[in-house]
Amino acid sequence: MRRTCGYGAAIAVTPYLLIKIAWTFGLFIPTDQMGNDSWRAINATTMVIAAIGILLAMAFCRPWGERLPAWLVALPVWVGTGLLVPTLLLAPVLGPAALTRDKEAGAADFWAYEQLFVIVSLVGVGICLPLALAGYAKARWPEALGGPIDCGELPGHTRQLQITLARLVAAGCILLGIIKVFWAAGGTLGIDSAELDNRDVWWYLLSLSTGVWALAGAWGLLVLTIRRGSRRFLPPMAAAWISSGMLFSHNTYNLLTAIRPDAQPNPEYPLTRVLTTEAGIVLGIMMGMIILLVLHDRRRALHGNLDK
Repeated sequence: MRRTCGYGAAIAVTPYLLIKIAWTFGLFIPTDQMGNDSWRAINATTMVIAAIGILLAMAFCRPWGERLPAWLVALPVWVGTGLLVPTLLLAPVLGPAALTRDKEAGAADFWAYEQLFVIVSLVGVGICLPLALAGYAKARWPEALGGPIDCGELPGHTRQLQITLARLVAAGCILLGIIKVFWAAGGTLGIDSAELDNRDVWWYLLSLSTGVWALAGAWGLLVLTIRRGSRRFLPPMAAAWISSGMLFSHNTYNLLTAIRPDAQPNPEYPLTRVLTTEAGIVLGIMMGMIILLVLHDRRRALHGNLDK
């Protein structure tokens, strides 16, 4: 499975990479707006991300991948899973919504075919890359995937620090999650009354996704540190990992796209948007740091138990 999914992810992301290369150099662009410098910079960035995704997919299924430095693998995987997994769950609705949105903006007819390739690439890599990662992590970091939630602790552990930080971060995630779910349900507190019509299907779904993953991350983080609420380590670990990556990567992307001169108006008040976006970035980073502390102590404890 690890090898098959690794090659499958590399093949799936190739059309996306080729499209991004073409757009970066101004070829086959669907609208005149995408020819400006800000759009080219975004396409160049996502082109690099796609290339990194192909390298990661190959690393997951080849022996040399297990010799790479841990941070060189973990950092892009953290960002990538945060971008791909939530998007994959929304793809059946977000894909048609994106096509409709761009058609209304005056996109060329061939844009629909390009979008189709993009959607297929994202869905393919969103399915194959996590499965290849699971096989890779099981071989290299088995303590991150299996076993009970409580495996004991050795002297010098940081559990009390983990609990304190987790409670603070979880409170922030719950607040952010409530705000986003409230907006997705149609709430208008913090929304500019003059921009209510800009709340399309895309905006509602992304607000709901952010809110749900923020709440899931709060649960996962508390369970990982308090060690109650789940017998197995994997469910809270997966929830916290995906949530932290999602909060960081999606909000960073939103922050960068918001400064484009042709950016679509947002229904939130500017201050509300900045606060929720930057809060998501900070919360994602803090969650990632707590996860590292949890994994460090867990690895020490498991190796200590094996030595005994």
